[in-house]
Amino acid sequence: MAAHAYDAIVVGLGAVGAATLYQAARRGARVLGIDQYQPPHDLGSSHGLTRITRLAVGEGDAYVPLVHRSHQIWRELESATGLDIMTTTAGLILGPRDAVAAHHGKPDFVRRTIACAQRHGIAHEVLDAAGIARRYPQFRLRGDELGYWEPQAGFVRPEAAIEAQLRLAGVLGAQLRTGERVLDLEPHAGGWQVRTDRATHVAAQLVLAAGPWIGQLLRDSLGHAWSASFSVHRQVMHWFDAGAGTPAFAPGKFPVFIWKFGDAQEDYMYGFPAVGPGPLALKVATEQYSLSTTPATLEREVSQVEGLAMHGSRVQGRFDIPRAPPLQSRACMYTVTPDSNFVLDELPQWPGVHLASACSGHGFKHSAAVGEALAERVLGRTPTVDLSAFRHARLAAHAYADKQKEIPSFPSGAVTGTIAPQ
Repeated sequence: MAAHAYDAIVVGLGAVGAATLYQAARRGARVLGIDQYQPPHDLGSSHGLTRITRLAVGEGDAYVPLVHRSHQIWRELESATGLDIMTTTAGLILGPRDAVAAHHGKPDFVRRTIACAQRHGIAHEVLDAAGIARRYPQFRLRGDELGYWEPQAGFVRPEAAIEAQLRLAGVLGAQLRTGERVLDLEPHAGGWQVRTDRATHVAAQLVLAAGPWIGQLLRDSLGHAWSASFSVHRQVMHWFDAGAGTPAFAPGKFPVFIWKFGDAQEDYMYGFPAVGPGPLALKVATEQYSLSTTPATLEREVSQVEGLAMHGSRVQGRFDIPRAPPLQSRACMYTVTPDSNFVLDELPQWPGVHLASACSGHGFKHSAAVGEALAERVLGRTPTVDLSAFRHARLAAHAYADKQKEIPSFPSGAVTGTIAPQ
């Protein structure tokens, strides 16, 4: 292969792109990172002050090694930079005991999470409604809830995580080109040429981590059929003032949570303890997949009506928080596959082009380890974490439909108990 200016170019420096750039530079590679904005920024999918992290992943066992390794990396980054990146505050996933409430495309999500924790020896407790109420009286329950409680869950600060990895990547010799938009990708001398609105760059390999722009990049630059595998959906986050009750929602007193109310995909909300910067407030959000968008057409402004609707449909009756417009609201984008799982794969017929996309609403907690594994793959090394479950071929093979039949069953009354770490 001809000599190139870089071993690899990473396109997109959000959650996964920043991690890949840092990990490649850490291994001595000559790497360039390109982003059309100034990361960390609030124009894609990697913002909003907090992102849930949890070790038992109901979305599938293949994610568990990723989140375990990511927790290690977050702590390493904190030590290296002094930034506050991950907070452990415990986590609660709850839903109706007698329903099969789905989340991220997976039915019976609470029980799937419990079964995942049992298989992997993750410390947890299974709680009924009375147990949840004793531990967290902030929740207003119906009385029929089943809960999964994990003491090692918490939240990651996405902006700080991206900042830390890009800062360290630069110290290690990586080149960063921000405010630079990719126009075209094409083969060049056994490698790849990336043409932007400011320059032309050449590398042996490419990592495409462009988030919600990935479909457009694949379609317009490569004419690749995989572009049809990704849809983009607007999501909205809200921060509500808890008034005099705010101290009860502080980290250590209140967990990160995922709360399913019914069987429909959107019958739920998730949330976080009240943390800064800015006024302390309970952050809550839901997800919607019925309407798609694009980065160019996304409605970035969040109306007061949307905030009040969120309070009325999700918060009211479930927390004692006064009805009022949120202190702030922000929009972001999810890039989603048909089975709500990642795609981490090399493009067929395009050797040396690696795709890292479609976090499908549950990606940030895994991003540090995904970046490490991608960097190792690009450099010809065996990845620390196996990525074979995230090949694109599974979508065509309809593997997702088969997995949906593998729903764990629990004996009647098995709703309380504790599993110690192994």
